[in-house]
Amino acid sequence: MKIIRNIPGFFKLYTTLKRLNEYKSEIEDAKAKGDVERECRNILMAETVWSRDVLNMFGSELVVHGEENLPQEGPVVYIANHQGYADIIAYTASLNTIQFGFVAKDNLGKIPIYGEWIRRIRSVLIKRDDPRASLKAIDEGIELINQGFSLMIFPEGTRSKGPDPGDFKRGAFKLAVKPEVPIIPVSVFGSYKMYEETGILKGTRIDVMIHPRVETKGLSRKEEKQLCLDVEKTVKDGIAKLRELQNSLKDDQGK
Repeated sequence: MKIIRNIPGFFKLYTTLKRLNEYKSEIEDAKAKGDVERECRNILMAETVWSRDVLNMFGSELVVHGEENLPQEGPVVYIANHQGYADIIAYTASLNTIQFGFVAKDNLGKIPIYGEWIRRIRSVLIKRDDPRASLKAIDEGIELINQGFSLMIFPEGTRSKGPDPGDFKRGAFKLAVKPEVPIIPVSVFGSYKMYEETGILKGTRIDVMIHPRVETKGLSRKEEKQLCLDVEKTVKDGIAKLRELQNSLKDDQGK
């Protein structure tokens, strides 16, 4: 029954993907010519236009906190929590100053049209249950960063499908620590309500909090370990604040 009820929503999503074709030729041409700056610029435009179209189409409200912390140039690594599929929409709509791809599960690359685009924006696809493949994917990500591309990684390793985040895996931080690029911690709350909460695609309010950048240059092993703990705390504290904000708004609306 839920499959039938989701057909209109999935159809809407596929119609928005067609909008991305406006940027396909520019991205591919820039890639072929090794013009990273032009490639990044067109990826950013494609990501921003698509994500805002999806949010508007479903009537979702995106509220961004900490926009002053948005990076003005890359490469950087976004470290973020992962509540649901809608995170990709919320993050690409709110982090709208530089290009970034995702470190994502390889099965996303198998989805028609969408899989082509997740690769085209310079994402890294990873086999979650294969440690050797995971290490190789991190190396691929570092190579992209060294070329000038930015990435987002979810240290939980999977969707929480609800309000409570999972533990962060320390290995995810190597993506930023090895090439010594800044980390931008990001928190999201409410994205799971767009699909995972009910299994039905619907509009909702999504809050995103962008935290101050964290430098990674010249860290000792002890400092690296502390950085992982500090960034995890920053992201989870942000989730708690956003959760409290949404609950208080809900209470006010109920009065």
